Formats: sequence, structure tokens, C-alpha cells
Amino acid sequence: MAAAETDAIRAIEAEAIPNRFARGWHCLGLAETFKDGKPHTINAFGQKLVVFQGEGGKINVLDAYCRHMGGDLSQGTIKGDTIACPFHDWRWGGDGRCKQIPYARRVPLRARTASWPTLEQDHLLFVWNDPEGKQPPADVTIPRIEGATSDQWTDWRWTEQIVPVNCREIIDNVVDMAHFFYIHNSFPTYFKNIFEGHTASQIMKGKTRPDVARPDSEGNVLLGNTSVATYHGPSFMIDELTYHYEGFDLESVLINCHYPIDENSFVLHSGVLTKFNPDIPSDAIELMARKMSNFVLYGFEQDVAIWRSKGRIDNPLLCEEDGPVYQLRRWYEQFYRDTADVAPEMTDRFEFEIDTTRPVESWAKECEDNLARRTEGRPS
Repeated sequence: MAAAETDAIRAIEAEAIPNRFARGWHCLGLAETFKDGKPHTINAFGQKLVVFQGEGGKINVLDAYCRHMGGDLSQGTIKGDTIACPFHDWRWGGDGRCKQIPYARRVPLRARTASWPTLEQDHLLFVWNDPEGKQPPADVTIPRIEGATSDQWTDWRWTEQIVPVNCREIIDNVVDMAHFFYIHNSFPTYFKNIFEGHTASQIMKGKTRPDVARPDSEGNVLLGNTSVATYHGPSFMIDELTYHYEGFDLESVLINCHYPIDENSFVLHSGVLTKFNPDIPSDAIELMARKMSNFVLYGFEQDVAIWRSKGRIDNPLLCEEDGPVYQLRRWYEQFYRDTADVAPEMTDRFEFEIDTTRPVESWAKECEDNLARRTEGRPS
């Protein structure tokens, strides 16, 4: 290879962020949030939406601006199964049709607004987005979460925050093994990805870093964890997460989900369920679930700090242990294409297991050095 080629500086490539939003189910949060008899404003997919529950019990999502003269329906009133505009009292049903105009003899035939398919499941509310305006296919589903409706598990512990970057940044975490050590103080020992259809999975096993290990306030010593995390579509991840403590295991489910506000920001949610253990008092399990939720939120804050300052890069320069970044992004691209344009390479099964020999050796040495510096009173 010529010297000029090896000495060339690699240029960063970054195309304009698309103003199209991903096709798929997006979780808006806990369903009970929207069951207080009031309309709710949601800024999503580059526009304002109104979420309301009619007297029939179904939660509906419509475009927020009344097609009559632009009144904000999210500032209106729920009347029966309709949302009434605060401007002229036009009343809109969850199907997007105007049901009544109190001062008019008849409703115009074309009095329709955009309605969004919704799904209430496991105490969560989902909305379907499709730039082509198609209904959700029967085979594109969100799997049910056993613990969400079982008294053998804790209730959801839910968090929400706004992140001022494009949502692709969080998707990259699916394949990014190394950042777990450097950002989250984890110690991955096994890491594998599987992409197929509309799902992308990350299988990870790890141990506790010896240089940061501390017993919790109850004296429990965390030895490591096993995680099987799968995105079902572009924005909803279910992580079956087991923490291995000295003497017992703690089974949990972690939800990592988001919906885009616009191309430069998104709402990030996390939810935690923890299974009760007959050998551990229920109040102790509740306490551990609360701590886990706080830990997850802290982890997201660590990510957000990086995302705020990093640059967008479409051609990352990778080493062997960085994982299948390009393959993940190819999988993710399917949600931004018309369904007719989705290529097999975006949905065909793909598996990749990282050889963790070198990372484990390197990280073990770094932990040893940190412990040695601490013993000698030197800064880590």
C-alpha cells in the first residue's frame, strides 16, 4: 500500500438527518397517565398530537389541530367518546371523524382528521407511526411481558426524559460492547448480536468490575449479570435481565424505549419490573427495584452526556471488537423506507459474536492498575 494512502486522514461523513420518522410501534409511556379524564399533549413525529380516553375506555390519538379553524384539541374537553375543540366545540371521535357540531344542522362529509392506531398492553400505551399511512401488519407485534400483569412481580418503575439528539444515537448501543466498560463501569465477558426481521437482539454476560465493586446498603454483593435485550421494531427494547448476587439471583425486565419529538430530539423512557423472590422479603425486593431504576436512569444520563457533545458520523472507523455497527444501521434503515423498498439485506438473519479475549484481558489489567493506584494513594 502506498504511503500516501496509509497516511491519508479519514474524513468524517455525515449526511443530513432525515426528517422522516421510523415506521413502527412507539411507546408513549404508562397507559394510566392518560386515564385522568383530560386531553394530553404529545409532541411526536414532528407534530403535536392529542391523546384522550373516551367514556368507552379506549385511548385515542389524533392530530392536535382541529381541521375546522386550527383550535388546539389538547386544550379542549373530553365529551363522551369525543374530544371537543375549545374554539368552536367541534367534536372529534377516536376514528378521526367529526361526530357533532352543536350549532350546525349537519357535519360536512369531509370532516375528518388524522387518527393514529393505538395499542394498550401490559399497562403501556403504544402508537403506530407509518409515513405511508398504512395500518400495522399483523406480524409486527410487541410481545407480552409476563411480569407486567403478574402479582409475582413489582409494579412498573417508570422514568422519562427528553434527549436533544437524533434517536439513532441510542440504537447504536445495541452493538457497542466497549462503551459499557468505559461509560457504565460494566465488565462484559460475552457479547453477541442477532438481527432478523424487525428485531435486533443483544446478548451480554458480564461480571462486576473489581475496582468499583461495593456491597449495597443491605450487604448484598453483586457478582455479575446476564442480559438478553431485543428491540421489537425501531424504538421498543425488552431486556430480560438477571443480576447474580452472592447467594441468589434477581430476575428483572428492563424497558428501554423512545419516540421522536423531531429529527433532533426524542423522549426516552425506561421501565423496570422485578420478580419477587420467596427467600427475600418483598420490601427488600421493592427497594432493589427502586435502586435498579435509579441506576438505569443514571446510566442513561451518562449516555446523554456523551451524545450531547459527540458528532454524528455515518462512516465510523472500526476495529474488530467494535461489533457490527454497519449491519445494525442497515437493519435500522428498514424503518425509514417505504415497505416496497425494504431490501432483504435489512431483514435477513445476521449473527455476530465478538471475540472478548482481548477486551477482557485489557479491562482486567486496567482494573488491577486502578486498585493498585488506590492502595498506593494515587489518583485512578
